[in-house]
Amino acid sequence: MAQMATGIKFCGMTRAEDAREAASLGAAYVGVIFAGGPRQVTIERAASVLGVLPRTVRRVGVFSNEHDEIICDSARQLDLHVVQLHGDCDAHDIETLRRRFKGEVWAVLRIANGRLPPRAAELCDTADALLLDAKVPGKLGGTGVRLPWADLREQLARVRASGRAKLVLAGGLRAENVTEAIRLLRPEIVDVSSGVETAPGIKDHARMRAFTDAVHAST
Repeated sequence: MAQMATGIKFCGMTRAEDAREAASLGAAYVGVIFAGGPRQVTIERAASVLGVLPRTVRRVGVFSNEHDEIICDSARQLDLHVVQLHGDCDAHDIETLRRRFKGEVWAVLRIANGRLPPRAAELCDTADALLLDAKVPGKLGGTGVRLPWADLREQLARVRASGRAKLVLAGGLRAENVTEAIRLLRPEIVDVSSGVETAPGIKDHARMRAFTDAVHAST
């Protein structure tokens, strides 16, 4: 059976022109960050970035340890399709948020030492997607640190055998290595931020195109 096409999420957007380029390249998702760090945007800036997207591109808001009311209010203002939860969310947090937000809820697992955290199976059963990223002390994401894909392959296969969540792969992806990552882990979605930048939040359109070409070549 042929591998289904892998969707692309360009994250950490801070400029409308970069979001427009993502859409022109056929990105499935575009993300903005409210969780801190050099790519964090205000609601007003997020609206200007996401406002250029056609409805075919799904809008993602990245949050960390925010109250549900703040998350849902932001989601309504920006017409988000997806809320991505960093921090240490659990199944209860996801179910609580779902009572107020009708879009998809993605749970982030930050990986250290090549081992899935114990809550991976629970989140895979509850969240709409499980996003894997590298765990770097003091940072939530966008670090450019690559995950040990080969070490995670069998662990993920066991977790995903009974779970419902899509797999979203982040962590140090770029045009030069995304083909190998897709071959080893078969994610439904690949998520890139720093790997297509000239500076935090400033996307390089040539790198975005190269990344897209590499993903398409792998499926």
